[in-house]
Amino acid sequence: MRPKQPPTTGSGDLFRSRLEQIINMKHELVQLAAKIDWDWLDDEIAPLYSDKGRPGIPSRFVIGLLLLKHTYGLSDEGVCERWVFDPYFRVPRTLAETSAVLC
Repeated sequence: MRPKQPPTTGSGDLFRSRLEQIINMKHELVQLAAKIDWDWLDDEIAPLYSDKGRPGIPSRFVIGLLLLKHTYGLSDEGVCERWVFDPYFRVPRTLAETSAVLC
C-alpha cells in the first residue's frame, strides 16, 4: 500500500527544535536533498506499490537511506544507527515533512 504523504503545515512541537534550526543549511547533504526531485521519484515508484496491505514506508525515507548507505559505505545496521545519532542523515526525510525553503 502506498504511504500517506505527511502534512506540511510548518508548525512544530512547542518543546522541540526544528531540524532547520540546529543544522547548517549549507551542509553537503542538505544541498543534495534540495537538488533531488523527490516528487518525481515518488511518482515513478508509485506504480510499484500495491493497493492492498499495510501502508508502505515513505519512498523519500527509503531512497535517502539507500543513498546514504552507498555514499558512506555503510551496512544496513550502520546506516540505521548513524541515522539515529547524526542529524544530517535525517535531512531527506525531515525536510519533506516541513515547508523549509533552502534557497
